[in-house]
Amino acid sequence: MIPLLSLAVIASLSLAIWTISVLDWEDRVTIYRGLLLSAYGAIFFTSLYSLINHVTQRTNYGLKLCKKYKLTVSDVLDTSNKIVSAVQALLSCVTGVVIICYSCPRNLLKTSHYISEAYAWFGASYFMYDIWSMYQVYYHATQSNTQQNGELKNKRNKQESTVKFWYYVKTNPVIVGHHLFIGLFGFSVIVYLRGGLGDCVFGYVYLMEASTPFVSLRGILARMNLKASRMYMVNGLLMLLVFFLCRIAMFPYVMYLYSLATNLDYISALVSLPRGCKITMSILVLPQVYWFYLMMKGATKILKFRMVNSTSNNKKKKNNNLS
Repeated sequence: MIPLLSLAVIASLSLAIWTISVLDWEDRVTIYRGLLLSAYGAIFFTSLYSLINHVTQRTNYGLKLCKKYKLTVSDVLDTSNKIVSAVQALLSCVTGVVIICYSCPRNLLKTSHYISEAYAWFGASYFMYDIWSMYQVYYHATQSNTQQNGELKNKRNKQESTVKFWYYVKTNPVIVGHHLFIGLFGFSVIVYLRGGLGDCVFGYVYLMEASTPFVSLRGILARMNLKASRMYMVNGLLMLLVFFLCRIAMFPYVMYLYSLATNLDYISALVSLPRGCKITMSILVLPQVYWFYLMMKGATKILKFRMVNSTSNNKKKKNNNLS
């Protein structure tokens, strides 16, 4: 199974690259070509997720890791989910860098590289896959499944699974809604609604995913009970920095570029934006500010805890030396 899944991962990504390799830099992606990219994306992300699960649960090395860090079935599935999220983020960042390097120096508003539409088609499948993947984590976390010889002993039936899926959707409306919004509305904006304009801006939007690998690593380390490790702390600080730069500070910077392109002062450029653009930006920015607040709150708690522990340990050392 592992060789077959590996082949599916490599072949789907290779076919997606080959599908767009024949395009000129500023060509539009046709619906037919876009549907092919979406199909390849669905195969790529689901196969990669299944491959990681199989390696973790059906190889000696993977089973040793599970035993060493006491990983449950839901822990393994969540780790696989986060690794796939990190891979998607890296692909998104590569897309963003290509767009910025090509479109921004030419014309911020009118130049458009085909990769922006191509990855919108390919990446849209990820957000649909991820809803299913997160549900798998949720389902196994609430079941009394066992893991023997790396094989999942699943006791559910199709009817129970369907009911639980809709229950998951109802009880997690924010994260499900976020995925649907990005996967459907975000896709529509990039491919159709923007009319081929503002490609440079969307290059920076793609770069918003730069913080995701750090978020994923934090979650994986937490699953492995390594919150007290130095790696967890360093990764957390890098996550905060990258998240702030790519998801919050990026918006005023892009507006500054827009003001230069339109020969308007900053405020006038902001006011001149179409209403739909202002609403979309608000929908994108406000959750980022809220999530950054939660991250800062969590980081502050960890730093305080470490400082208290450090002070306590120093006092114990002094007392032991005196005695």
